Amino acid sequence: MAETVDEITIDYSEDGIDLVKQLDKQVLTKGAWSTIIFKYQDWDKRKEEYSQTRYTIRRYQKRNGEYMQKSKFNISSKEQAGKIIEALQKWTAEED
Repeated sequence: MAETVDEITIDYSEDGIDLVKQLDKQVLTKGAWSTIIFKYQDWDKRKEEYSQTRYTIRRYQKRNGEYMQKSKFNISSKEQAGKIIEALQKWTAEED
């Protein structure tokens, strides 16, 4: 497990194949509870190629000096990501 937020990754390999390939990450909050959004691709064994770009938001809690994942939300498509962005932009604009 990771001791710092910067060490946290969702990369996952098995038998020499990167099954989850992290493309980027943005740390949204740091501290005892940290939130990170990741951009990634999954390996499709059937097609022998990587999936379309996907996104996931994950929450981590630091206990005993190590971060452990506590929850996650997978954004299922580019279209869903766009709708989330639109809603957040609308709500934050209303607060101004």
